[in-house]
Amino acid sequence: FVSASHVVLPEFREYERTSTVALNAYVGPLMARYLSRLEQSLPRQTTVRIMQSNGGTISAATAGREAARTLLSGPAAGVVGAAYVAEASGFRRVISFDMGGTSTDVSLIDGAPTQTTEGKIGPYPMRLPMLDIHTVGAGGGSIAWFDAGGALRVGPVSAGADPGPAAYGRGGSEPTVSDANVVLGRLVPDAFLGGTMRLDAERARLAVGKIAERLGSSAELAALGIVQIANANMEAAIRVISVERGYDPRDFTLVAFGGAGPLHACELAERLRIPRVLVPTTPGVLSALGMLATDIVKDYARTVMLRPGGPLDQIEPAFGELEERARVELGAEGIAPDAMRLDRFLDLRYVGQSYELTVPFQGDVAGTVAAFHRAHERRYGYADSEEPVEVVNVRLRAIGSIPKPMLERRPEPAPWQPEPSGERPVIFGRAGAPIACAAALYERARLGPGAVIAGPAIVTQYDTTTVLPPGWTARVDAIGNLIAERAAPEREWSDAR
Repeated sequence: FVSASHVVLPEFREYERTSTVALNAYVGPLMARYLSRLEQSLPRQTTVRIMQSNGGTISAATAGREAARTLLSGPAAGVVGAAYVAEASGFRRVISFDMGGTSTDVSLIDGAPTQTTEGKIGPYPMRLPMLDIHTVGAGGGSIAWFDAGGALRVGPVSAGADPGPAAYGRGGSEPTVSDANVVLGRLVPDAFLGGTMRLDAERARLAVGKIAERLGSSAELAALGIVQIANANMEAAIRVISVERGYDPRDFTLVAFGGAGPLHACELAERLRIPRVLVPTTPGVLSALGMLATDIVKDYARTVMLRPGGPLDQIEPAFGELEERARVELGAEGIAPDAMRLDRFLDLRYVGQSYELTVPFQGDVAGTVAAFHRAHERRYGYADSEEPVEVVNVRLRAIGSIPKPMLERRPEPAPWQPEPSGERPVIFGRAGAPIACAAALYERARLGPGAVIAGPAIVTQYDTTTVLPPGWTARVDAIGNLIAERAAPEREWSDAR
């Protein structure tokens, strides 16, 4: 197996280039052998597509040669899925919130998922194009613990799926976020995994009781603290990809998925003043839908290092060479010419800077430089139109459109209120104090289009649980997505007591 840097990453910056090609050489042989065996085991007419970190797919042969392009493919598929279902419901500006058992992945989608070339795998830089995804060690299995100073922490260490949280009854004894949600009444023991796996509430209480004993508090108050710390960690992650990138989260919709995302989404949105939460019909497998909804995408780049006032006539020939290569490679993937789209970009920076911003090419350098100034202002809070700008790289994104699954859209009747299947006591936090509420229970499968429910409520389904706190209402739209919005504040809390 040969991994050549001029093929994997034909850009300057030797350390990042070396790190990227080394990562490719590390995973490439294993990936190539696996994909080769997979293709041989399938019928000859079967086409295998592999998800990439950039939100697109490539052929198995390409993935075997350039395996580093797939290192963050799972989270990337979730982001694509979030964008797909949100757009079907009429929302193009969304923040994807994927919370599983070990970690949480968040990403911002402003019409399209945001991209970056400044990724890392552990401590190692990887300069290949990828979706701008920020990950924190906060999941349902994240363990609560005390640091050397006696402060309560949550994660990044996780109980995983085996033994898992104490409530799983598989030998786990450490207090986790899931155990805290059981103690608070937010996870319904008899409804977990559609009733096929019963949670052990007593084991969860014993595990959380260790934290409560150290704090000198009740198990409920300790559980509330665990959940609030986990929420704070995830809130910080969302601020990284929104506020620190120049975006106001109040202008976006939070798309919650993964097994644990809908449990925490409304409280998280409230902390960030995000007005709306969207829970897809199948949040536990949204990444799989994302893989089906993505196009074939290939990224190309070339370093040109053109100073202002210098010969800029090299840009068009560089684009031309990349476009010729892209058409050939997309054609080899079975894409017809009329299904190809080629998007041009430039990496620009002020002279003397050590970092660049990628800006869509506007057809001429002057227009692209003006767009760079605007992007720099939004990202870093300042811009200087008098400062000279240099072109570092030319980039090309080649997209081959392929058929996508159609989401079933049913007629949406007038709003109607479904009957709850029951109710249970659930604990929420208000000004740091636990408040017990009687929450209505609903089964997601029984909530058809037009259904409207009010919090406090819990919606159960096979692959997740959605928690609707007091002050929130939710409706089911024509494609089955659950759209939750916050109502007016204080009266709802007083009514819920």
